[in-house]
Amino acid sequence: MTTLILLPGLACDAALWREQAPALAALGPLHISDAHTRAATLADMAALLLAENPGPLALAGSSMGGMLALHAWRLAPGRVRGLALLGSSARADTPAQLDLRRNGIAQFEQGRMEELLAANVMFAFHPANAQGLAGGYLEMIRRAGVAQLIAQNRAVMAREDLRPELGRLACPTLVMVGEDDLLTPPECSAEIAAAVPHAQFERLADCGHLLTWEQPARVTAALMAWRRALD
Repeated sequence: MTTLILLPGLACDAALWREQAPALAALGPLHISDAHTRAATLADMAALLLAENPGPLALAGSSMGGMLALHAWRLAPGRVRGLALLGSSARADTPAQLDLRRNGIAQFEQGRMEELLAANVMFAFHPANAQGLAGGYLEMIRRAGVAQLIAQNRAVMAREDLRPELGRLACPTLVMVGEDDLLTPPECSAEIAAAVPHAQFERLADCGHLLTWEQPARVTAALMAWRRALD
């Protein structure tokens, strides 16, 4: 049977999937991976993920987790039976994005994590959702800590542009994005959906980057329908 692997985003953990995991676990084997915390590059994270989870896999990833899912598919396309990519991108970072990440890393190294997080946390949410969710998000980032923030940002900075390979993706693919995602704009998801044959594409209104928390019922329903179709 296909095992569903849930892949958190940058500096996130299993709490990112707190609303979806119980319902999805009722459909079959499920594991929430922490491979992104234990390897230096996306390719190495993907190799670790595949080694630790034998057999056919369905991969659902949010943000950086979606990037990791694509890298795992790239390494083992025959084992990946389905992909769900939430608020993610197949692009490499632009020079401007690289500069922003370098500046962030420098501030983390200077002990300014709290200052930087406070200045940027609202960009993760639709304004209507920020007040109720920002505190929990900050707690999750703090659990990851400075070393992981730096290491995972460096892994994302080093990633390749996978857009030229998307046309080869043959497994059922669900692409979802918040209409108001400021961190990974909807155009990034739209181009994945346009390039992947027969991809399902959903844009969620009143939603920013944290789809699983901001629109939990809609995300859970879409993931359950996608998961059921795989077996």
